[in-house]
Amino acid sequence: MDHIKLVIRAFRAVNDPDACHRYVDGHMKVLRIFGITMITSANKDWISDPYTYVIMVESEDGEKVYGGARIQLAGGPQPLPIETAVEELQPDIHRIVQEYAMEGTGELCGLWNSREVAGLGIGSMYLIRAAVTLTEQLRMTTLFALCAPSTVKSSMRVGYEIASFMGNNGTFYYPKEDLVATAVVIPDTRTLENADPAEREIIMGLRQQPVQFKIDEGPRGQVLEINYKLLIE
Repeated sequence: MDHIKLVIRAFRAVNDPDACHRYVDGHMKVLRIFGITMITSANKDWISDPYTYVIMVESEDGEKVYGGARIQLAGGPQPLPIETAVEELQPDIHRIVQEYAMEGTGELCGLWNSREVAGLGIGSMYLIRAAVTLTEQLRMTTLFALCAPSTVKSSMRVGYEIASFMGNNGTFYYPKEDLVATAVVIPDTRTLENADPAEREIIMGLRQQPVQFKIDEGPRGQVLEINYKLLIE
């Protein structure tokens, strides 16, 4: 795969249930590889939730799903996955989210990418960037996430910081006792003042032009042709 053509698109979950089911299938395959079966962001209730938006990385013909992520807005019929995940360890999590929700908040959750493309540089970074791009359209001023160790660094690059007011200085044993998850939050999605300058520039460019074609170079010199479709109808 030296020349890869991809589509990264965003949509409201209720508008494309077929794509949502393909996303779920791919996510569950990845979780099973790591022996994880109980995870709050892996349930399917969100498919009918009008407060949930989906980002998918697909092949050009739409036949293959290489990865995905979701943004769930606070204030809908379901609590955010982070609320359900840590409520026993952090009893005031619902109050914390409610306070942030007054200015518009939500959670980046359910992020996964297939092994097929994980080593090609088409991983969490593209999905995290796309999610932060969408916060402007979705009128969010902050964005939570519960990160696996492998995505903390990528999250920091786009402006996340550790939510040290939660858990053990931001960390929890989740989804099982031998795994550590880190709670993170972007304190101001509009300015992204903590983001790496290069990442900030990419995200601001995608906000100005959410539908665009871009050619990137992967970490192994591959040519990545990416068709961004990040305008939510």
